[in-house]
Amino acid sequence: MSETTVAKKTKYLNPYIGGVLLGLVLLAANFVAGRGLGASGAIKSTIVGAATVIAPEASEKSAFVSEFRESHEGNPMKTWLVFQMLGVIVGGFLSGALAGRLKIKVEHSPKITSRKRLLLALGGGVLFGFGSQLGRGCTSGSALSGMAVLSLGGFVTMMAIFGTAFAMAYFFRKNWI
Repeated sequence: MSETTVAKKTKYLNPYIGGVLLGLVLLAANFVAGRGLGASGAIKSTIVGAATVIAPEASEKSAFVSEFRESHEGNPMKTWLVFQMLGVIVGGFLSGALAGRLKIKVEHSPKITSRKRLLLALGGGVLFGFGSQLGRGCTSGSALSGMAVLSLGGFVTMMAIFGTAFAMAYFFRKNWI
């Protein structure tokens, strides 16, 4: 590149417009499907489906897997949450591709390695997934959808999620800054 070339500024959606759009999607989900959004149910369906394929005998003996399969008419992969998450993944991929931001890279602070960044992200994801099962739903299911119907539990969940993140940020910020 020559010195006269001006770096192209990456444009992102205004966060306030994004928030309004998320609210409209949540409203549409409640209106069309009769329920809010959520992601942890799709992960659970995927794990139960994989366990059934990989170890059918062991999954038959598992009360959790058997009960979950029965409550989803034998095939947990045919739930609307699985299709919702597929749409999120495909939509994110298309958005990145159309905006020219689709790259395979690991962004991290110069103070840590890519491996440590990936391990911390994986660990955080596993802990959040475990917590979402203890709390009977993820951020979008418990907090956003709960708050949308003015559920006290939704407000408490959102405060707990952001309060914990705020409290832990001091200890983990050196890994990103």
